[in-house]
Amino acid sequence: MVFEDITPFETMDEATLEKHIVTPDRRKAQISRPHSAMMLNPLKLKHLNAIDNLDADIVVVNLEDGVAPAMKRRALLLAAVFISHLKESRSRIVVRVNPIDEGGAEEIKYLNRVLPDSIRVAKIRTPDDVRKALALLAPEIVLHLSIETREALENLSRLRISDRVECASLGVMDMLNSLGLPHALLHLQNPTVHYLLTRFLFDCRIAGMYPIGFTWQEYHDSETFRAWCALEREMGYTCKSCLGPKQVEIANEVFSLTPEQKERAEYIKKRFEEMAAQNVTGFMDEKYGFIDEPLYKDALLTLEKFSVK
Repeated sequence: MVFEDITPFETMDEATLEKHIVTPDRRKAQISRPHSAMMLNPLKLKHLNAIDNLDADIVVVNLEDGVAPAMKRRALLLAAVFISHLKESRSRIVVRVNPIDEGGAEEIKYLNRVLPDSIRVAKIRTPDDVRKALALLAPEIVLHLSIETREALENLSRLRISDRVECASLGVMDMLNSLGLPHALLHLQNPTVHYLLTRFLFDCRIAGMYPIGFTWQEYHDSETFRAWCALEREMGYTCKSCLGPKQVEIANEVFSLTPEQKERAEYIKKRFEEMAAQNVTGFMDEKYGFIDEPLYKDALLTLEKFSVK
């Protein structure tokens, strides 16, 4: 827990809240290949207070949708207070701000003082939007992009204009709205959704961004959520947006290496390196057949892609 007692914060006025923001002194989680990104509403104080003890690889403190306009200032202050007092966490801390021209610019400037690991900007559309966000960010903070519009989809492979642009998250409901398509398309067998997921994944990889799969809103339906995770893993995804600890548990499980996969990749890596030391880079192996450099590279990728570091 960040605070032993959160009761005072429930009724504290905004001016007093602001006085509780301190200079951050936090040991940051070292996670570069996440499997789960959990959305968290900062107005839910019990959840916000547990931000240091969650199993999600990324925690996204969400100031955008889910926070009514009249409550956005209070949500911003609460996020800043709790993040500033955070001493350490298992998760990387990301704050999702509103669109740049709809309050997001001011939120970024305010949050710079508490140094979240990343700022995620809603409704990114163009490289110029990314440029504006980067110009506002403190140099210690990296940028995540919310891809929710047809303009963003069109420009996706060109949005990583800096090494500080790290991840992109697919907002599938808003994306369908932007494309004039009904939400009823969002089911496991729909070819249009498969195309959207594939295009998002490929363009992120082309750009050099880490792709995060969309949020499944039916958080009580764990069976379907698991099926989406399994489908996205088969496509090549390694991380999914989550609502609540149960979805986090499922995502962490699905996107992790199985013992068999880990054993195979480690075996191929070891055997190839042993043989390469003898100047042999293609050979028959009694356990896995013919092993050569492409198979070795795939083993390295498997060990890297599904390991949380």
